[in-house]
Amino acid sequence: MAEIKTNVMRILEQHKIAYTAHEYPHGKEAADGLTVAAMLGQDPAHVFKTLVAKGKSGGYYVFVIPVAAALDLKKAAKAVREKAVEMVHVKDLLPLTGYVRGGCSPVGMKKAYPTVFDKTAETVPTILVSAGKIGFQIETDPAALIALVRGKTEEITIPAQPDGDA
Repeated sequence: MAEIKTNVMRILEQHKIAYTAHEYPHGKEAADGLTVAAMLGQDPAHVFKTLVAKGKSGGYYVFVIPVAAALDLKKAAKAVREKAVEMVHVKDLLPLTGYVRGGCSPVGMKKAYPTVFDKTAETVPTILVSAGKIGFQIETDPAALIALVRGKTEEITIPAQPDGDA
């Protein structure tokens, strides 16, 4: 099988950022992040999902959080100095970012949006994010990834609830 190289991988190579590509089986629909982590045999604390939100001011923001966590919209708004933020609709994702749901990466979006990583990104030795295509992830140094997208880290998640029990 020919090795697939995504735009995200090309950008990392241009910036001389080492990464490991991971591929997982997939259908047309994206798998949830916990499933992706399990398929790759990875600790979910290292696997991050990329979310896009719109602020009250009309600006767009990117939030990168562990797959087992949920975005705290109040903390997210505070992190980007907005009164409030709300998730963008799935149908708006492709025109805004160039990516589809499940293949959205903080690297290589159509525009460079302010990007905030959950603070836990500083505590993991490597971070996995989408490689820009469903079925593909890249694993790299969190500090290098954050610097590449000119991101910052803040506490922006709600702790995951084990098995949905509060």
